[in-house]
Amino acid sequence: MEIVFVKLLMIYQKISCSNSKWAMYDQVFYKSSKIVPTASAASAIKMLSFCLADAGNAFLVPSPYDPELDRAVQWRTGVEIIPVPCCSVDNFNLSRTALDRAFDQADERGLNIRGVIISNPLNPVGSLQDGKTFENVLGFATEKNIHVICIETLAGYRYGEDDYFNSMVDIIDSGHYDRDRNHVVCDISGNLSLTGFSLGVVYTYNDAVLAAAEKLTEFTSISIPAHQLLVSFLSNRRYTRLFLDKNDDRLEIMHSKCMAGLEQLGIEFVKTSKGFYCWADMRKFMSSNDEKGELELWEKLLNVSKINVTPGSSRHCIEPGWFRFCFTTLKLEEIPIVMERIQRVTGSLISQS
Repeated sequence: MEIVFVKLLMIYQKISCSNSKWAMYDQVFYKSSKIVPTASAASAIKMLSFCLADAGNAFLVPSPYDPELDRAVQWRTGVEIIPVPCCSVDNFNLSRTALDRAFDQADERGLNIRGVIISNPLNPVGSLQDGKTFENVLGFATEKNIHVICIETLAGYRYGEDDYFNSMVDIIDSGHYDRDRNHVVCDISGNLSLTGFSLGVVYTYNDAVLAAAEKLTEFTSISIPAHQLLVSFLSNRRYTRLFLDKNDDRLEIMHSKCMAGLEQLGIEFVKTSKGFYCWADMRKFMSSNDEKGELELWEKLLNVSKINVTPGSSRHCIEPGWFRFCFTTLKLEEIPIVMERIQRVTGSLISQS
């Protein structure tokens, strides 16, 4: 079944390349011999954690980050996560200084750092990793003789024309860095919007990791319903191209409408061009500049506005007041209603201050 899956990934790649909007694959080509399919992106991360680290070791992870990493990396493997705080003044981009500081602090605790885990686009911020960030991370990993895992989730969906997607697959294939120490996790189900059908991929040149990962797939095999759906979906190339085009158009419309609504409410946010969500700055609406103030605002949005947004503290953000808005859960006609509900809370808080 896995052989068929890998062949279908090649079809998926060709379809993506022929779709002008799916620019992430314009210059990126998977080598089928370096792919290990898994039941989900989380399973792929867990698999790499088992392969690269022992219990008691640690990975550096830029924060804010998806709490799914806590479950995937720590719960079964016993591997620790060391957050590398990123700040709004740097647009939440990862710096070499922050990496060095986190590494030195972990070293003082006696922890053995085995690698750095990054996501592209940033989750939950939504912005793309630029070339400078990759240079910082890969240069740092080379100097410390550790691994890099790059999680590419929701990277295919783009609603901006200015940003270029730097795929770790392309960087690995360039040969400029140690291929054995750089690995990619791709969330196929996320990139195809196949909600509920978990499909992930590990891409690595490390033969030892490939051999171990292939054995571990016994515990993370792809379900038969998911496999059959992918076969049916990708075999029809014309339908798949139309589906991706339509999905991309709808995403662009939803993004522009939601961001325009937030701007009218005076809510600032990180400018993004990929992903399903927006990272918004709500600090001026908080009663106190701490986690308590953030959670109070979240409760008001939930109980008064009936809007469930994600507080930054749940994403390990060190700056209270940042929230994740997932705009793809809405219908277009619901956006004005959502904005009016948010204004109920933000307007009353501004008038009180």
